[in-house]
Amino acid sequence: MKSQPPQVARHPNRPTFLDIALNITDKFVELHGDRGGLDDPAVVCGLGDIDGVTYLFVGHQKGRNTKENIYRNFGMPQPNGYRKALRFMRHADKFGIPIVTFVDTPGAYAGKAAEELGQGEAIAVNLREMFGFRVPILSVVIGEGGSGGALAIGCANRNLIMEHAVYYVASPEACAAILWKSREKAGTATEALRITSTQLHAQGIMDEIVPEPLGGAHADPMGAFPFIREAVTRNFAHYASMTEEEIKVDRYAKFRRLGMFEEYIVRGGDRAGALEERRALYAAGGATTPAGTVCATPEEAELVELLADADAKWDELVADKGEWIRRPAQPSGLARSGTMWAVGNAVQKPRPSVPPGGPAGGPGGGGGGATRASPVEVADSST
Repeated sequence: MKSQPPQVARHPNRPTFLDIALNITDKFVELHGDRGGLDDPAVVCGLGDIDGVTYLFVGHQKGRNTKENIYRNFGMPQPNGYRKALRFMRHADKFGIPIVTFVDTPGAYAGKAAEELGQGEAIAVNLREMFGFRVPILSVVIGEGGSGGALAIGCANRNLIMEHAVYYVASPEACAAILWKSREKAGTATEALRITSTQLHAQGIMDEIVPEPLGGAHADPMGAFPFIREAVTRNFAHYASMTEEEIKVDRYAKFRRLGMFEEYIVRGGDRAGALEERRALYAAGGATTPAGTVCATPEEAELVELLADADAKWDELVADKGEWIRRPAQPSGLARSGTMWAVGNAVQKPRPSVPPGGPAGGPGGGGGGATRASPVEVADSST
């Protein structure tokens, strides 16, 4: 059945965040409050120890039955839930505590009260602040990850997803209602959205798939916990020797690499032919900008030069603005905000590769120093 993946991810017997936190840690203490007088039950935060290492755990929490789901608002946080999460993530960043987030929500609550309290602003602030944290962040999708409600605690150095979980910008039912004016097309929308763990991993959106026991985590929750614990400890071990600046650059570059594509039009849809044509242009010498960047044609070189000039102008503008309340900034490991092709080449230290024993990593995996990839290599690696 085409619509099966989201139904499995929403199974009422799947382990919730609290189930996981209490079973993968040696000790777990829940923390409460957003320092604004509110405490959203849909978001749970706490400190947990695994093998002597303390982590901050943040996750969406659903209920087991109707009464619990009403109390937890079906895992859909209010703005105060995201502000509570941000409060404790700032605490972890201050004291050097690694952060683990567990995503399991159909989306942020979209009610009138939530909008009045600043739902969009709360999510946006979380996105901004998480990119500036000095400690490593790991995010695990354990059920369903819906839209900005999931991303608000999902801006991590590495994004993991359980085998039968899903991650989407809109639920298949909502997508079907918008595109086909019928919720009966949810199965078709599921295929079109590419929301399953294998599809997300193949596209580089997720860095690793956490396996589940035979039949799924909902059939054997106790069998699923060791897989999650092992994945958490193994991935955090990669960042033990990295500096604070390298951790921030790693997180920033990961998201800048998502969705890279060839910035030229392929006539008639002949992608293979277009790539061969570009290779021939490079082989013939192509063209270069005054700074020495290799391009396929003089027109392309002129465009790159214009973009570089625009970047330089923006840098000068920002440097002269003394009245900024929160000055726009980015990690020093990246030369400038620039165009997408420049970001991956400017990273000072590549993202760590996944060690033997774990599934293949995301698009940033691999060792070695920083290198400048040719546009052809970038085009071949894009999806």
